Amino acid sequence: MFNKRKVAQMAAFFLNKSSDKRMPHLKLMKLLYLADREAVKQFGFSISHDMFVAMPHGPVLSQTLDLINGYDQSSEYDQSSEWESWISDKENHEVSLHKLFSYDNELDELSQAELAVLTDIWAEFGEMDQWTIRDWTHDNCPEWHDPHGSSYPIDFEKLAYAVGFDANIAQELKQAVEVEKQIEQFFNQL
Repeated sequence: MFNKRKVAQMAAFFLNKSSDKRMPHLKLMKLLYLADREAVKQFGFSISHDMFVAMPHGPVLSQTLDLINGYDQSSEYDQSSEWESWISDKENHEVSLHKLFSYDNELDELSQAELAVLTDIWAEFGEMDQWTIRDWTHDNCPEWHDPHGSSYPIDFEKLAYAVGFDANIAQELKQAVEVEKQIEQFFNQL
């Protein structure tokens, strides 16, 4: 189930690593996508449980992009201010860290394994600018294809296959994600 507080803490982790605690929203989105992609590779599921979407600038996390852009469609039950408590509004195509912190253990929604994934992604991609990391995702994420000005969902099975799972396991992982979504829909109706 998509967890706004968790994805806000993922974003906060990366922004905290940046020397001025801010970065272009395009770069942040690519770091978040690559972290989720690596989590799928290592664990069989993403950290954010967001929906993967192909857009002209590469793959994105759909609900997270809405948060970055200021579109919050929370229900009353949802953590309506969790994103805003960690991340400042986008300004001049950049986002910044709103809530300063010193230690990763303050990111209480993230497990040690998830923090390790984020650390690895930062080590590999943190020095890239937004255009270099965007181009990297275009060239190295075969689950993404240019939607030519539009967008389309990236199938979880296709993503799982792209990160190295065989076709049968990729299909099973997709089915597990679909069951999780059905359970989430059921509880949202209560």
